Amino acid sequence: MTITDAPPAARPARRRRRVVLTVLLWLSLIPAAVWLLARTSGWEAGYSVMLLAFTPYVALWTLIPLAASLIARRWAAAAVAALTAFAFAVAVVPRALPDSDRGPADGVELRVMTANLLFSGADPAEIVKLVRDNDVDVLAVQEFTERGQNALKTAGLEEILPYNQLAPEWGASGSGLYSRHPFAEQAAKRNDGGFQQAHAAVQVPGAGTIYVESVHPLAPADPAMISGWSADLREQVPADGGLPKILLGDFNATLDHKLLRDLIATGYRDAADAVGEGWTGTWGPYDGDPIPPVTIDHVLVDERIGVKDLKVFPVAESDHRAVIAWVTVPAA
Repeated sequence: MTITDAPPAARPARRRRRVVLTVLLWLSLIPAAVWLLARTSGWEAGYSVMLLAFTPYVALWTLIPLAASLIARRWAAAAVAALTAFAFAVAVVPRALPDSDRGPADGVELRVMTANLLFSGADPAEIVKLVRDNDVDVLAVQEFTERGQNALKTAGLEEILPYNQLAPEWGASGSGLYSRHPFAEQAAKRNDGGFQQAHAAVQVPGAGTIYVESVHPLAPADPAMISGWSADLREQVPADGGLPKILLGDFNATLDHKLLRDLIATGYRDAADAVGEGWTGTWGPYDGDPIPPVTIDHVLVDERIGVKDLKVFPVAESDHRAVIAWVTVPAA
């Protein structure tokens, strides 16, 4: 006769191991589920604002408890893990896939670029080379100081982009716009967080006039800064009505922040999301900090403008990467 049952003394130990494994599996699901609830509901307060920028990494993490639950045959935990992973996938996977609708394909091509200069410490020659090599028509800069303005001028930027609206300031609050084409109107405004945002109505040959703004909300680096960050994002120019618009810059927010999604919902499309580059990091480890890359620099174009392509480029001595978008603006 073959004995298949474990000895009586071993059964309690086996049950304890099964209970411990089950508890650990459920505990591994809780953080992701709470994260998903915060991301979906738009609960953006305190340190959660910073954490939400790393949502794509949490989405990948959900595959681990899912696989563990399936291997351990904990079917209830596996079902919850599968639903959580699916919800995260719905939120983050589309931005890595090109959209079938990128807006109008006919019109005049315009090349726009944004670069956060890190207190104007970024290599000015590299910025000018990117502008020249990619035939950039409009450049938006953030963390723009008088020292940076002089360095860019010495490097030859104003020979390529002779028109400008500049609001340089010491520290991180300065902003600027450089353009190949003249401006019909231009100004700079200080947002609630204290940063300047240069803006202008750019007269594009063959395409009339479009509104362009260098965007830089306050960074949500501390809970005390969240109110300024929230106000800055809420006060960005909505897409509907008036001139066709392009907002580009360091938004200090990703597509996992509801306030940015709300701004896009006024009639914008995110250029990186449209071409399947929505996972490409623009800030994080590029100045040596041990931070996973996140996507906080954006080019938003309103739905009257099409998106042809977008690329991200490293910039020496900056913690951000430059973003260049090829867009199509309506012909006059």
